[in-house]
Amino acid sequence: NGRKLHAALVDYAGQVDAELAAWIKAEVAVPCTMVDSITPASDASFLSDLTTQLGVEDAAAVQRESFAQWVVEDLGIDFGPDLKAAGVILTSDVAAWERAKLRILNGAHSSIAYLGLLRGAASVAEAMRDAALARFADEMVRDEIQPFVGTVPGLDLDAYRADVMQRFRNPAIVHRLEQIAIDGSQKIPYRLGDSLAANRAASVLPGHIVTALAGWIVFLHERARAGTPIADLHAAAMAELAAETDAPAFDRALAERDIGLTATMLIDDALIAALEQAVRDVADRRWDATPLAG
Repeated sequence: NGRKLHAALVDYAGQVDAELAAWIKAEVAVPCTMVDSITPASDASFLSDLTTQLGVEDAAAVQRESFAQWVVEDLGIDFGPDLKAAGVILTSDVAAWERAKLRILNGAHSSIAYLGLLRGAASVAEAMRDAALARFADEMVRDEIQPFVGTVPGLDLDAYRADVMQRFRNPAIVHRLEQIAIDGSQKIPYRLGDSLAANRAASVLPGHIVTALAGWIVFLHERARAGTPIADLHAAAMAELAAETDAPAFDRALAERDIGLTATMLIDDALIAALEQAVRDVADRRWDATPLAG
């Protein structure tokens, strides 16, 4: 993001002052950054609960966990303030930290969201009280995501995974699964798709990730068939495809159109067969036939 912001600053300045744009391009440094702190959207339910607790209305209130991680690219220059003293992590590889966060935290978040909703949970903390689902999430990250994250300078991946799972259990943070489930087609490729691709490149068929994807597919298919609105950029296409196909065929239809899944998956016979079977099992709530059985 630092590169994009720098380019945007140069472009904007160039529209009013070419000399200023040249100076920014040559002299202004913009580090890449990443932040991690679970901050659920402040919906009506949260604001109502807050009014009851505090006795006042605050329409701008925000709930956030106490955990906070701010990673800033070390450009080898003096930023001025002592960022490290404030808890900032300076690193030469922000992308590695972002990759770990997207795949481990966000990948588990999306998996818990879709499977949790199908299993009757409403929030992340509630879903983590489902022992089978909590175990599933931890095993998925440990065995199928973490090994393919790569080296992250200064980050212990085992400790980070354990911290993430504990953060998910925080009952004070009401992170509704419906919120996390929004725009799955835009999130799934980065949160689960990259890990899936890494596994397949290593000739591994990751059963937990496949089951998590099946959860998303069944969630969409059932919502569309029931006429329940889907909060997604491709909602209209999803509804149309779901009306024309059963759940196992719905995954192929999504992949053919690169909606959350990629068309390249269609040439991976073993993967498609496993995904279609997982969709059948999840749709029929045959949890014992999935990795959720333990």
